[in-house]
Amino acid sequence: MTGPMLEAIAIGKYLGIGAGRFRALDAINLAIAGGELTLLMGPSGSGKTTLLSILGCMLTPSSGTVHVRGQSTSGKKPEELAKLRRDHIGFVFQSYHLFPTLTALDNVRIALDIRGEGAEQSTKAATEALGMVGLANKTGAYPRELSGGEQQRVAIARAIVGNPSVVLADEPTAALDTENGLAVMSVLARIARNPARGVLVVTHDPRIVKFADRIVSIEDGRILSDRRAVRSEKIAV
Repeated sequence: MTGPMLEAIAIGKYLGIGAGRFRALDAINLAIAGGELTLLMGPSGSGKTTLLSILGCMLTPSSGTVHVRGQSTSGKKPEELAKLRRDHIGFVFQSYHLFPTLTALDNVRIALDIRGEGAEQSTKAATEALGMVGLANKTGAYPRELSGGEQQRVAIARAIVGNPSVVLADEPTAALDTENGLAVMSVLARIARNPARGVLVVTHDPRIVKFADRIVSIEDGRILSDRRAVRSEKIAV
């Protein structure tokens, strides 16, 4: 497929009711291409997470539309949006969202189990995904036996096991120290090399700018800048 993996077109969003109603996003245009890692940066309250939620089909915009692999989300029913999420979008969150009673392998497999994949096929895919994030030797470990960085890498493996078109990561390094944060970003940057997959990372962490192919700045619900990362900012991964 040519064109963006994910695209926001003139997205506006109001939050709150009555006197507390405010405009969280104002006419946002943003396209996520395959083969690159985009950082969405801005201060708290800038609209980063609201935009991520709309791009991930978890929140409906007040105006505008989102296209996922060329499909408009406008007018789609909740079950249709859920299918778009399952088929095309992988999520990584700050707090990992792992099941404490499941092994690393089963935490990844569950993303395929809910799609009805067979046990043999889902086990193979989950094992491969854990290998991609450097955890081939941790398949039987439980979350309590893993470091924060390792837990986040399990979450990344779960996000990519279904081969999504785009990975959306919300502050994936915020709960990690520098070493683990950089290790997680290195994994995301490698994943973003796939030309059939885009990666968007919401962050206010300046430590990870060097991993970006592109940096988008947002403030007060508006895109302030959208630029390619210069070579001196990037590192090899």
